[in-house]
Amino acid sequence: MSRQVHGFFYLALAMLTVGSTVIASKLIASGLPPFSAAALRFAIAFPVFLLLMRATGARLPKLSSSDRLILLIQAGAGSVGYTTLLISGLSLTSAADAGVIIGTLPVVSAAISILLLRERPQRAVLLAVALATAGVLSIAFTPDAAGGSLSGNALIFLAVVCEGLFILLNKKLKTEIAPLAQSTLMTGIGFIVAAIPAAVFEAPFAQDISASTVAAVFYYALVPTVGGFLLWYAGAERVSGTEAALFTAVAPVSAVMLAFIILGEPVGLHQLAGIACVLAAVLGLAFAGSHTIKLAGGR
Repeated sequence: MSRQVHGFFYLALAMLTVGSTVIASKLIASGLPPFSAAALRFAIAFPVFLLLMRATGARLPKLSSSDRLILLIQAGAGSVGYTTLLISGLSLTSAADAGVIIGTLPVVSAAISILLLRERPQRAVLLAVALATAGVLSIAFTPDAAGGSLSGNALIFLAVVCEGLFILLNKKLKTEIAPLAQSTLMTGIGFIVAAIPAAVFEAPFAQDISASTVAAVFYYALVPTVGGFLLWYAGAERVSGTEAALFTAVAPVSAVMLAFIILGEPVGLHQLAGIACVLAAVLGLAFAGSHTIKLAGGR
């Protein structure tokens, strides 16, 4: 296979692991509080990233006080915020609905840049925002949607906003940080940020945690967090930025498919319509060359 085809394969696998975080989070939500789950996830992933840094000879850069503050906020929002909101939301809504919503990340990131950075939007970006909004509304306000699912969908969307803020804050860093170093920092800081509320409010060690829940946390920590990171950058270095951006569309599709195959959740017309709108938005945004996704410990 050519270098480019290898890149496509790695990118598809990376986004497949991102989609699988929805399934893992659904399993975790039934047996472990969100902050405890996030702290355990980062506690598992952090030493692996440290070993990778040692193996590759990567080093942490010297950071200014402003960059340290940004990294702390990034860890709180993109790492801990995303994980805890995703798990909390999935205790109230279906994995299929969540899969559609997480697919809006590239579009939400673009919308945040327009609102907070006053970036002048292209027509393609505005169309993508409209399509993604239609996709989310198609599942959020179904005729049979209950209050719990509406609240759950709202929490999932807030998780996506947190990840969008992570991407936005990346533009504010004065020091260029290598992806591996940033992922290591995010998991290390994320563990501290999540462990404090977990210890104070959730008393995780006093709970009866099932083996399947622990297995799901280990999977989340090692496969999407570490494996997804390695696969994404292995693929991204072999293809163009636009080609890489196209593969972000795999995440919501894989999430919905895995929800059907593994969890046995029904996939109705509303989810299919929603994912069609989200896919159209993401692909349109990618062809416009507007945004790509940087995996760095958030997801």
